[in-house]
Amino acid sequence: MTAPAMAGAATLRTVAPGQRVTVRVPATSANLGPGYDSLGLALSLYDTVDVATADDGELAFALSGEGADTLPRDGSHLVVRTIDLALERLGYRRSGLRLSAENVSPHGRGLGSSASATVAAVLVAAELVDPADRPDRAWVLQLCSEIEGHPDNVAPAIFGSLALSWQDGETFRTAVARVHPDVVPIVAIPDYELSTELARSLLPSSVPHHAAAANSGRAALLVHALTNDPSLLVPGTEDYLHQSYRESAMRPSADLIRRLRAEGHAAVVSGAGPTVLALAAGAEEADEVQAAVERFALGGDVHAVDTELDRVERTTWRVMRLDVDSEGAKVEVHSR
Repeated sequence: MTAPAMAGAATLRTVAPGQRVTVRVPATSANLGPGYDSLGLALSLYDTVDVATADDGELAFALSGEGADTLPRDGSHLVVRTIDLALERLGYRRSGLRLSAENVSPHGRGLGSSASATVAAVLVAAELVDPADRPDRAWVLQLCSEIEGHPDNVAPAIFGSLALSWQDGETFRTAVARVHPDVVPIVAIPDYELSTELARSLLPSSVPHHAAAANSGRAALLVHALTNDPSLLVPGTEDYLHQSYRESAMRPSADLIRRLRAEGHAAVVSGAGPTVLALAAGAEEADEVQAAVERFALGGDVHAVDTELDRVERTTWRVMRLDVDSEGAKVEVHSR
């Protein structure tokens, strides 16, 4: 379903005051190695947005957690801008808003923070309009993908689990696959950021046919590994399209990935990076991955004098063992 064109300002209806909606959206990891711009996984790390409507035309914005010291608290914030856009697409406008946001997902680290904000805002807007005008989640996927430019993060944020997304003309689509219960995601989040724009600018305009063919095979294998046979996660996460081109912008992350893969763990760049995602096949391997990250990234047994390896020691990492979120965004509508 294609999102409708924006209505003229004179025809917009104002959303009713006295409504309150809370949306909780999971963090996501896109690409997962070879699934460039097409695969995304929902993770058990959640941002929450709570919105109440008023008729006074005022915006009150409370913001806590990640980005609270730097993000705006006015109409320029991504959530507010996206609520306004979604409402306009639906033929509405807002008056007053009381908005509270709790950010848990780190920004600029490749865990889909902007996608989470976009999904939360569009879902809020969808609930604020009259029941007869409320869109389905296919519409939500379409608009969120248009805003983000691709569906790989927004699809798992909306639907949960493993999302396999593609584009037919101007229409974005996704299919959801259930992840094998033995798959355990571990994220190592470094203390430096990397913009998606910079990461994309490092990619070549074309790749050799043999690399594209090899990547297609690994992406297909990865879907099988994630859903049916986690023992194949290491070969399934081998990438030929993007990670090697981006190494120069995230050397500590690239070094950590190399070290983890050398020990037999399925480690990849999460989204555009620089967070490292490891997909363990069971709790025992998850313990091994965490121990390896502590050795390699937290300075336990790094003895090499190579400059790049020294940078791994100097980088500060947050390591989290997560679950795959199977529900996606959850919306709670509070009674008046």
